Amino acid sequence: MKNIFKCILLFSFFVNSQDIKISSDTIVKTFHETTIKNEKINYVAETGTQPVWDDDGNIIASLFYTYYKRSFKESSKNNSIKRPLIISFNGGPGSGSLWMHIGYTGPKILKIDDEGFPIQPYGVKDNPHSIIDVADIVFVNPVNTGFSRMLKNKNGEYPNREIFFGINSDIKYLADWINSFVSRKNRWESPKYLIGESYGGTRVMGLSYELQNKHWMYLNGVIMVSPADYKLYNTGSPVYSALNLPYYTATAWYHKALDEDLQNKKLEDILPEAENFTINHLMPALAKGGFINDSERKSIAEKYSFFSGLDIKFVLNNNLDVPSNFFWKELLKNKGGYTIGRLDSRYRGFDKKVAGSTPENNIELNSWNHSFTPAINYYIRNELNFKTDLKYYVFGPVHPWDRQNDNTRDNLRKAMGQNPFLKVLIQSGYYDGATNYFQAKYTMWQIDPSGRMKDRFYFKAYESGHMMYLRTEDLAKSNDDIREFIFNSLTGGKPAKY
Repeated sequence: MKNIFKCILLFSFFVNSQDIKISSDTIVKTFHETTIKNEKINYVAETGTQPVWDDDGNIIASLFYTYYKRSFKESSKNNSIKRPLIISFNGGPGSGSLWMHIGYTGPKILKIDDEGFPIQPYGVKDNPHSIIDVADIVFVNPVNTGFSRMLKNKNGEYPNREIFFGINSDIKYLADWINSFVSRKNRWESPKYLIGESYGGTRVMGLSYELQNKHWMYLNGVIMVSPADYKLYNTGSPVYSALNLPYYTATAWYHKALDEDLQNKKLEDILPEAENFTINHLMPALAKGGFINDSERKSIAEKYSFFSGLDIKFVLNNNLDVPSNFFWKELLKNKGGYTIGRLDSRYRGFDKKVAGSTPENNIELNSWNHSFTPAINYYIRNELNFKTDLKYYVFGPVHPWDRQNDNTRDNLRKAMGQNPFLKVLIQSGYYDGATNYFQAKYTMWQIDPSGRMKDRFYFKAYESGHMMYLRTEDLAKSNDDIREFIFNSLTGGKPAKY
């Protein structure tokens, strides 16, 4: 790998905060090569900051980004301009872009074992599955994530937090930032895609409409990885509660906690049974609440127990509505007293007490922080040569977060209705208990109730968790699924019309 670098400071603007300098407009370039699918790929990594301006043109924040662009010979320059551009966000809200950056689509990936567990020494290695062969990628850190920060004005005052920290304000300023980035990098001719993980799913649904209607920027695709839909997520409705059950089935199957009749089948064979029961029996039963008759209550509880691995009395005592935190604590209580992970339920942990209603911590997130945090700090500072004394915010101070007036799901529908080219890919892990795969399916079903655009939706699921790409087998599959999606959403010169 070549690692020749040069640093370009553009219109640098510095403010002091506890003697740490924040540059609002900086570029550091490094030059690299890798091999993907037996092809040698040369690429430029551009790491830096780009300002956020208010309506009067004043700089109010600095967003940190990393932009990977494949290098071509001079005679092939046009290929670079017309290559797909993917704009990548993680979620939280308040999470840096490190997860998909060095875990999924970027040209470097964590040094972890094949199932995603941390190993030492920490660091990164070449990602043989990166999509840099077919698309350029920019990983964006919203305000107060990564090295992105609000900036003080000439009076030493920070901007109003409401400009940044809410569903709609987040979408508005990030759309402005994307417009500036695309203009600066001369990418208006490129097919453009958004990818967002977890809360990033909400973000990119909203951005698809905002970019199209406020910036006249039309997309080819939106990719949602383990998406959180806040029209559904944590609402406590019968629908939301019921949608957990197929995830319970998958997790219980993984831990060999199901009835023998189910346990001996393949996962892909039992999940349709659990989904059918959920939609056609569990949801109507929960909708009846306390007025369900005793025989139906017992019948539903028996099936719930069958598909979840939980004791029937436990199901009845929870009124056929087992909260996910109860499930994480209960499933393996009598199988070694283990808890299971929230974001990836393949992970096992243990608490001070076996009893209780919720695990003490997220064992899977501890594992991921263990491997990601040293690697991203090393990689940015040493291999990408971006030097700063700022702390890299894996999770930054963005709360309280305004969740009011969330129209993102319907706004994606509007954007698709206006733009015949726009397609959607959803990727989920079967063992994700935070934004589970069946909730993601339900969101996909609900975006367009007419069903007239259903052939423009693609759904892919994997035998792993929230970050399905941490499992080596699924890293390869999920990146190839993105490649296929890009190929299927390129227009080939066809006109945009119905």
